[in-house]
Parts: sequence; C-alpha cells; structure tokens
Amino acid sequence: MKVILSAVSKGENGQNLPETSLSYESGRVTLAVVETAQRPTLLALMATGRMAPDAGTITFDGEPDSEALRASTTIVDAPDASEHVGDLKLTAVVQEELMFAGLPSGRAATLRAIDELDATEYATWQLTNIPVAVRLHVLGELAAARPGIRGLVLTTPDRHGGDPAEWWPTAAEFARRGLAVLLIVSHATADDLRGEVEALESERLAALAAAAEEQRLAELARLAELEAESAALAAEPAPAPVSASASPTAATAATADTASTAAPESKERA
Repeated sequence: MKVILSAVSKGENGQNLPETSLSYESGRVTLAVVETAQRPTLLALMATGRMAPDAGTITFDGEPDSEALRASTTIVDAPDASEHVGDLKLTAVVQEELMFAGLPSGRAATLRAIDELDATEYATWQLTNIPVAVRLHVLGELAAARPGIRGLVLTTPDRHGGDPAEWWPTAAEFARRGLAVLLIVSHATADDLRGEVEALESERLAALAAAAEEQRLAELARLAELEAESAALAAEPAPAPVSASASPTAATAATADTASTAAPESKERA
C-alpha cells in the first residue's frame, strides 16, 4: 500500500497544521517532522483518513478513498487521539488493546499476551513509567494485530524521553514485516534517525534486488529445462511405417477370408 499526502494543511492559512507533503508505503519507515503538541496528532489523523484536510489531497493506492485508508491503518499512541491514560497499569492497557483487535481479552489472555510481548516484568507498572522502547513495542504490536491493518502511524514516541536508538529497532522491524510505517517526530529526533532510515531503505532495496535476481535465475533455469526437453523430443527417431501386409490385423483378416471361402467348397464336395 502507498499513502500520499499532497500539500495538506489544517486551519486558516495552515495555522493548525502548515502545508505538508509526504508519502509512506509498505516496507518502509517515513519520517515526518512536526513540532508543537497538537500538530502531530492532526497529521496522524489525516494520514490515516480519520480527518479531512482543509486544503490538499490524500490518496490511498492512487485513489481518494478515506474509508479504505481508515480500514488499513491505525494510529499508535497519539496525544488526545489514541494515547491511554498514563496512570493505567499495563495489564489494563493491553486488555483494552486486545478488545480493539477483536482478540480474547480475559485475564489469562491478557497476561499471556504481555508475556508473548516480553513485558511481564512491567505488567503491574503504570503506563507512564514504562520504558519508551517497551511502550512502543507493546502498543505497536497490539495495533498491528487488528484485522486488516497494513500501516502504522507512530506518533511522537520521542515525547516520552529516552534515546531514539532504543526504540528505533521496533519501528524498523514493523517495516521489515511489510507494514507501512509513518514515524512522526521532532527535528532533533529526525536528525538522530536519518542515518538509520537510510540504512533501512538500502536494506530494503537490496532485498528487492536479491528477490528479483532470484526470480530471474529461476525463470532462466525453467527456460533451459524446457529447451532441453524440446531438444530431446526432436532427437528421438521417427517410428518406422508399418505396411498393410505386415499388419497383424491385415493378416488375421486375410486368414478369415480364406477360411470363409473354403468352407462352402468343403460342403459341396461332401
């Protein structure tokens, strides 16, 4: 999937969100630099088809289909939109996210999910006190588990502090799994991660090139196999023609004719 935002803005003269253009697509992490408290959430809402811009256009796989865009994307941890109350314990947050995903959300299922996310030691912690890397991993994985989700908008994880290098691997892993990832961050964080994003893109392009080469070699091998089969068939000697006199069927017919002719003669002599 590919989402393109072209010169979108919100508010009179872009006061709420200045004119912004970007795209994000499957298998990539796209950095979006947006400052202030409210603008990242506005961009996240527009990038997922949940808010219409006052100016500009948004397309989903080439079409202005906000309904399909909403169904295929989700916002992770955006202030005033999808952010959980900070004093909730992780168990309550995970239980709520499991419900959103349509998955079993009883106590046992919740604890099992936390364990599978390698966050058991934080199960009783309040969300606001959980390390940023753990927070993004848990919330991102649960958001990605919702039916039909193909894109994630990770909204200002850097606002919780910490080193971006600690939570970047989570964002990168989502992209490696084929999800489209839009990462909304501050200027400082974008500067810190730009090299990582470029390295991930180089990795993606190398993987695509390797897959294309593998497919090309497979097609060449199959073509060679077909040519060998064709040459083998052409080299086989043609079957010798069979004469009518040598044909067992003809001989049998001839014998039968002789027998039928001789029979009346025998009767006459008798």
